[in-house]
Amino acid sequence: MLAAAPASLYTHTQMKKIVLFCLTAIVISSCGVNKQAQQIKALEKCTYRITSADQVTLGGADVKKLFDGQDLNLASLPALALGLLRQDVPLKARLNLEIKNPSSNVAAINEFEYKILINRQELANGFVNQEVNVAPGGTTVVPVDMIANLYPFVTNSKVMGEITEFMKGAKGGPEKKGILTLKIRPSIKVAGGLVKYPGFITIDKEVSSKILL
Repeated sequence: MLAAAPASLYTHTQMKKIVLFCLTAIVISSCGVNKQAQQIKALEKCTYRITSADQVTLGGADVKKLFDGQDLNLASLPALALGLLRQDVPLKARLNLEIKNPSSNVAAINEFEYKILINRQELANGFVNQEVNVAPGGTTVVPVDMIANLYPFVTNSKVMGEITEFMKGAKGGPEKKGILTLKIRPSIKVAGGLVKYPGFITIDKEVSSKILL
């Protein structure tokens, strides 16, 4: 095993390079921590809002076609009926998440984990692997594509009763309201690694049956 060379064997130029490298590493580390702190502060100051839900389908069918008069008829479409037999009734939708950044720093997100709840009951979860940069004073809209299997819900008579009553409000009945919740946990990139935001950011949106269909 070779012993380390004595300091006297290093040339003056080599010593300068070593010192410069150490100082650079310290500065980069310090800048990374400072940048991370600024980004987290910017994320905390941002406001989040669900602006709309688009392309909502159930079992591949537009939800607007699932109603006959004021009754919810899940067996009216062959693909949906087949999904019930397979115990796989996919709900797909695109939630548009608006992020406003009132701070003087860029709010940067490299990816985020999400959870989607309806009336406080978790429906779906996943990740959005998309880099998002919101300029100081700027606004951006991020699409969140949701896919969930509704079979456990549509086979629950209590839940189906609530859904039917809610949807009747869109067909001339009394207005019904529900709460759509999106929880996100952003991650930011620091020194080649991802640092998760401490906890979930919760965004609630009241949904009225009068504007659903």
